[in-house]
Amino acid sequence: MTKKLFVLAVAAGMLSAPALARDTVLHIPLAAVLEMPEAKEKLDGSVKFFLAGQKTPKVLQKLGEDVSNPKTNGMGKSDEFGCKWAALSALINFQESAKRNGANAVVDIVSYYKKNETKSDTTFECHAGTFVIGVALKGQYAKIAN
Repeated sequence: MTKKLFVLAVAAGMLSAPALARDTVLHIPLAAVLEMPEAKEKLDGSVKFFLAGQKTPKVLQKLGEDVSNPKTNGMGKSDEFGCKWAALSALINFQESAKRNGANAVVDIVSYYKKNETKSDTTFECHAGTFVIGVALKGQYAKIAN
């Protein structure tokens, strides 16, 4: 009898799981990420970041496109902090790849959640779920004028 109750409880839990799913969309200013103390420690300034539509110095050469899609555990973090943390991870990934590709900037950065582009010259899109918070950013490596 207890086995039947256990099976019923598991089945009921599985059926209610979609009701617990959460996908909160936030739009966070990129400037807020760049102002984080962690960003000042991890980003060395050798690579600049520009959202699509944002005014940039003259682009001398484009060196390829890339996507960064980091996630972070949402437990114990506010959605906003988790979004900033995930975006900082994306910027760190871009910085490392830009240096390997001979770039000093990442330009035309767009949100790229589920391969859907969302452009803004000030913010990026972040998705906060019940347990995971993530961003997907796509950008072009470039050499820009100093």
